[in-house]
Amino acid sequence: MPFVLPLLGLAVFAQGTSEFMLSGLLPGIARDLHISVPAAGSLTSAFAVGMVIGAPLMAMLSMRWSRRRALLAFLIVFLLVHVLGAVTTHYGVLLATRIVAALANAGFLAVALATATAMVAPDAKGRATSVLLGGTTMACVAGVPAGALLGELWGWRSAFWAVALMSLPAALAILRSVPADPAPQFADAGPGPRGQLRALRGPRLVVLLLLGALVNGATFCAFTYLAPLVTDVTGIGAGWVPAVLALFGLGSFVGAGLGGRLADTRPVPLLATGGAALLLGWTVLALTAGNPVAALVLVFVQGALSFAVGSTLVSQVLYAATGAPSLGGGFATAALNVGAAIGPWCGGAALTAGFGFRSPLWVSALLTALALVLAGVAHGARRRTVRHGAPSAQDAPA
Repeated sequence: MPFVLPLLGLAVFAQGTSEFMLSGLLPGIARDLHISVPAAGSLTSAFAVGMVIGAPLMAMLSMRWSRRRALLAFLIVFLLVHVLGAVTTHYGVLLATRIVAALANAGFLAVALATATAMVAPDAKGRATSVLLGGTTMACVAGVPAGALLGELWGWRSAFWAVALMSLPAALAILRSVPADPAPQFADAGPGPRGQLRALRGPRLVVLLLLGALVNGATFCAFTYLAPLVTDVTGIGAGWVPAVLALFGLGSFVGAGLGGRLADTRPVPLLATGGAALLLGWTVLALTAGNPVAALVLVFVQGALSFAVGSTLVSQVLYAATGAPSLGGGFATAALNVGAAIGPWCGGAALTAGFGFRSPLWVSALLTALALVLAGVAHGARRRTVRHGAPSAQDAPA
């Protein structure tokens, strides 16, 4: 693996920390800026919306740039708006920085996925993808708890400064290691935006994007409501909540790494068995959440399975998006963030309806079941297509 890939993963770690860290900083932000906690919470929603909208738009914007220029531009904008967020005393300015940071984050991740997979062998896209997504999982393991700790020790602004500082090594690595002009491995940028958008309408790509959204929706539905689950259902003290969240993140890191090893060689068995295991795991966790040992084991296992399956789906999008090399990563990023927005909303709706703190786990099981049904229907349609004639490259199995 090229040395620049782990440093791109560091940038993704900083960006993932920025996306998730506000959950531990909202009270401090609300007090300091003299706003309500719900108003502070809208900073998280603004970031999520910016990620969904920004991924395809920023990928299209950067298509005429060299990848070094695009990565540097997005990362420097991300760094600067965190500096601005760390010094502002105005809520409106902070809200604007979250939107701009999300746009830069989405653009960076989309281009980084395309860059990483272009810098490795054609059959190593899964491993390259797992390195980048490993940054997101490490944000759950270490970044979010560290951000909360910084907020407790030195105030919420220190967490913003830390995110900005973590982005510097990646910017230097991009400047030194990513070619300035389209090098041979980057020269084939594919057709223009319209041609790439047409390529993204291929049935296989659409199915993979929908599966990514559903699986990530299930993941973040459960993750968002783990704290009340373990305190009110499992009976673990509130002081252990950060450790439980870190345990889920540690499982995610392990799953992304293991998934990256298998995604290039055995993606279909991994997705089939991993998807079925995910459904079983969410169901068993919902039923046994009152048992602390079972709950802790399953939190780790579900984190690992979620990111093994999720990272494999992202790599399969990149394999399938040969006709849209620039936009494939952008739409994969958007699909994951659609899931990250819809999943917690569905879990919250179940809680509002009075179904209790186990209900988000049942929602996660339902979303996973929908993904398995969709995959089964798509597989059946593909087999019927094969029986009636050879499939196109876009529809062929991975």
